Amino acid sequence: MLKLTPILLAVLYALAMYRFSAWRTGRELDARSSELADPALKALTDRMARALDLPRIRVDIYEIAPVNGLAAPDGRIFITRGFHDRYRAGEVTAEELASVIAHELGHVALGHGRRRMIDFSGQNAMRTALAMVLGRVLPGIGVYLANALASLLAARLSRQDEYEADAYAAALLTKAGIGTGPQKTLFEKLDRITQSRGGAMPAWLMSHPRTADRIAAIEAMETRWTPATTT
Repeated sequence: MLKLTPILLAVLYALAMYRFSAWRTGRELDARSSELADPALKALTDRMARALDLPRIRVDIYEIAPVNGLAAPDGRIFITRGFHDRYRAGEVTAEELASVIAHELGHVALGHGRRRMIDFSGQNAMRTALAMVLGRVLPGIGVYLANALASLLAARLSRQDEYEADAYAAALLTKAGIGTGPQKTLFEKLDRITQSRGGAMPAWLMSHPRTADRIAAIEAMETRWTPATTT
């Protein structure tokens, strides 16, 4: 039983961190967001809502500068002020921003929002448990090895979520008559518009798959969706 104590403590820590992180995120979003009101975007979200048999799709603007979208653990969809500013400046089209909304809807539909929060809080718990176990087997380097293993697992899970949300968005955009074109053109712009002014790699590029790989995955789906023609 004593050997399992570190793991049990880590699990309890993860549960506590999940509850706290969800509460803190909700408070932050409530305090710094308001409903998006844009006729062009509303027309597009209404088309997606009809495709999903929903009365409407609400989108809020999160008042922070980085360019990103967010699916909150409670299912709400957010576009950052930085992203909306790029849209208003003409750098991003309404259809491209709609593809971001579709992507975040995918995270909600597939349960990624809650899973991401659990993963975020669980990473520290996993590091703690691994460090305790590996520290005994490999004194001195066990902690570093635990951190590396936890980071690799978290990155893999995050990238898999992105591919799944991309696939959901592609299907929804196609069903809504918007198509996957804006989704792909936005991917081609993201590396440029998300670059950090300080030269550091932006969070988007660290947590998402490579742009070329995302586009290739969507095009592979389109090939499967297009019926073969006979001559």
